[in-house]
Amino acid sequence: MMITWVRGSFKNIEGKLEFDPADPRALAVETTIDASTCWTGVEARDNHLRSTDFLSCEQFPQIRFKSTSVEEVGPFDYLVTGELTIRDVARPAVLSVRYLGSWETPWWEDGVDKGPKMRAGFVARTQIDRYDFGVNWNDTMSGGGVVVSAHVDIVIDVEAVLV
Repeated sequence: MMITWVRGSFKNIEGKLEFDPADPRALAVETTIDASTCWTGVEARDNHLRSTDFLSCEQFPQIRFKSTSVEEVGPFDYLVTGELTIRDVARPAVLSVRYLGSWETPWWEDGVDKGPKMRAGFVARTQIDRYDFGVNWNDTMSGGGVVVSAHVDIVIDVEAVLV
């Protein structure tokens, strides 16, 4: 039985994306997430997520993903397979990725117009089983069921800037 969804996000995400719309199967992505920046809007829950019960951020400060292959499944849709690492446990993961397009936008640094930069947008989705990564904490509810689902839905919104 599920009572409600808990949504969260991460900050301090760094990565490298190689993408050419003319050759989308050459897409490559590598990213690192500062695990301690998890945020759900409830401080006590966020601290619990950072603890050894979940992400164990002091011992495992990074979450990483590195692509290994790409399958084109539509004009703007791809399946990107890679290795996802959480708590230093690496497992294969498949991201369902949609390319949203690219556009030129202004670029300012320290109040100086550095000229326009090309940006590209993507959204990716996947679902993982947190137990596969050693994230095992749970508790039962008095009416049946568990506090935290084994499955975690991941949605990634990306705005990449051409450098």
